[in-house]
Amino acid sequence: MKKILFLLSISLWLISCNQKPEKPIDNNKLSSEEKIDSTNIKTLFNSALTNGKSYEWLRDLTSNIGSRLSGSEGAAKSVIWGKNLMKEVGLDSVWLQPVMVPHWVRGEKEIATYTTNGVQKNVPICALGFSVATPKSGVLAEVIEVKSIEEAKTLGAKMEGKIVFFNRPFDDKLINTFKAYGGCVDQRVNGAAVCGEFGAKGVIVRSMTNSIDDYPHTGTMNYGNLAEEKYIPTAAISSRAANILSDDLKENPTLKFYFKQSCQTLPDAPSFNVVGEIKGSETPENIMVVGGHLDSWDLGDGAHDDGTGIVQSLEVAYLFKKNNIKPKNTLRVIFFMNEENGTRGAKKYAELAKLNKENHIGGLESDAGGHTPRGFSIDANSSNTKLLQSWKKLLSPYGLHDLDKGGSGADIGPLKDENVTLVGYRPDSQRYFDYHHTSIDTFDKVNKRELELGSASMASILYLMDKYLYSNSPVKP
Repeated sequence: MKKILFLLSISLWLISCNQKPEKPIDNNKLSSEEKIDSTNIKTLFNSALTNGKSYEWLRDLTSNIGSRLSGSEGAAKSVIWGKNLMKEVGLDSVWLQPVMVPHWVRGEKEIATYTTNGVQKNVPICALGFSVATPKSGVLAEVIEVKSIEEAKTLGAKMEGKIVFFNRPFDDKLINTFKAYGGCVDQRVNGAAVCGEFGAKGVIVRSMTNSIDDYPHTGTMNYGNLAEEKYIPTAAISSRAANILSDDLKENPTLKFYFKQSCQTLPDAPSFNVVGEIKGSETPENIMVVGGHLDSWDLGDGAHDDGTGIVQSLEVAYLFKKNNIKPKNTLRVIFFMNEENGTRGAKKYAELAKLNKENHIGGLESDAGGHTPRGFSIDANSSNTKLLQSWKKLLSPYGLHDLDKGGSGADIGPLKDENVTLVGYRPDSQRYFDYHHTSIDTFDKVNKRELELGSASMASILYLMDKYLYSNSPVKP
């Protein structure tokens, strides 16, 4: 018994030695205003982590509505859900902003197989958004493997009658997986436009992910300037299937690949952005936006992409109201429609903002998943970039170390102007592309604490932007 107690005490001692206390902000290095800011930021984090609403909002959205592809029944239900939730939070005004959106439907579950060495292999596959269907009997053809758009172009007429297989993986040396995604996604988006010109029968693409698994990733594609009669069916296969197919092609270069899909593009459908706001207490004519996209791909429930961004954006307003933080500028929460396959919602919002001569001074977008916060990317003029970077001492105690110049987001991007400060929320990226555009982008993949930390992080930088940004902007009232 003594031995057990001794070992237990040693274990507890080792645990306590490894636990480093949180490093507090040194108040002696802060101005009087910064001390107030530090206290308010701490309050926002405490509220999010003890009384946050985002996790249960996300559970409701993903469990009771699910996928929300533009034009779908799920998208229509999510608009009503968003409007009602904004009213429940108590925003000063809530409205729907009409927008016409694309309406692509997947149809029956896709099928893909090939036979090599007498063994038939079933391939996890999914059609890419905006692809045409195969003939009802499917497509069967030999496969040509390429690593890039440039390589495909060199094949020219050799592609005629073949299925072209784009198999460029992520660059795993890149720490930021969004950069790896950016280095590969052109083959998904533009592959069919290139290959269709030369008479290929179809295109299959390696899924956009770091993981090696059996989940195909969908996503948008386009046919560029091709004549409609040259449109060819295009699909993604899982990363593991891509590796296996590549190996099998080395042994059997003439193997024939078969796939069948029944997707189609229907006429544009009516939909809405969901918009709500807290009116500014001092300069209500100046607007700051925070938002994400309400639509999602149809394979999963759109939890990380972008349910997390939606609920975090609304939770910013909830945290402000709960803690009696009254923004001096109008804070507008936007659930954008149609980011995934058209960004029609973003374009319509920016168009109407210009038409109505609204004065936007800043914006924040969350569309990178609900993982652990790392910081923000800044798209602003040099003076406002430096201003935001000066807040690192207030934000870094919460793990928000990254305040780098970069892009903001597809939905707030159309608001870009020399005097508008746009910010992208940047959580850790390592797991995001495990789920992105797949059937496993579901509620159970989101961690409650990580999600709430993200809400508090967004609320904190918007609090600072609202307080300091306008006085440092060259725009005159």
